[in-house]
Amino acid sequence: MKILLIFYSLFLMNQTKAQEVSSTPYRIMLNALLSHSVPEVSVSDIASLEKITWLDARAKEEYEVSSIEGAIWVGYDDFSMDRVEGISKDVNIVVYCSIGYRSEKISEKLISAGYANVSNLFGGIFEWKNEGRKLYDPSRETNKIHGYSKVWSIWLNKGEKVY
Repeated sequence: MKILLIFYSLFLMNQTKAQEVSSTPYRIMLNALLSHSVPEVSVSDIASLEKITWLDARAKEEYEVSSIEGAIWVGYDDFSMDRVEGISKDVNIVVYCSIGYRSEKISEKLISAGYANVSNLFGGIFEWKNEGRKLYDPSRETNKIHGYSKVWSIWLNKGEKVY
């Protein structure tokens, strides 16, 4: 059994570049949790994308604490395609949530609806903040970030956690 766990850990550490996060345990958890059913992009690879339309798949309460600059809230539990109606199906779309699970599911829906360039932010907004990237509340830059829950916020190493 130990050999199997070692092999599995080595396999996960050698995943595609898009599956980079700042912590090996975080990467292992994400690789086990996510189905990897949609293209993924790492925080470090964001700079290589041209003109991104950001979609936030978190709850409205999470989005209101902070978001990636310019992000459009689309939600998860009550997601509706009406929320993306004005977005061209050909633009670069990056969907994010706290860690990437909810955004992966919303990305699947967008791709099924014909959106051509959709990616899931691997590690989500937690990894965005862990990598020192900026977040904004509705009026200015902020250090606050919704931790989703005390259990899941263990993966958030920077910023002021809000629940």
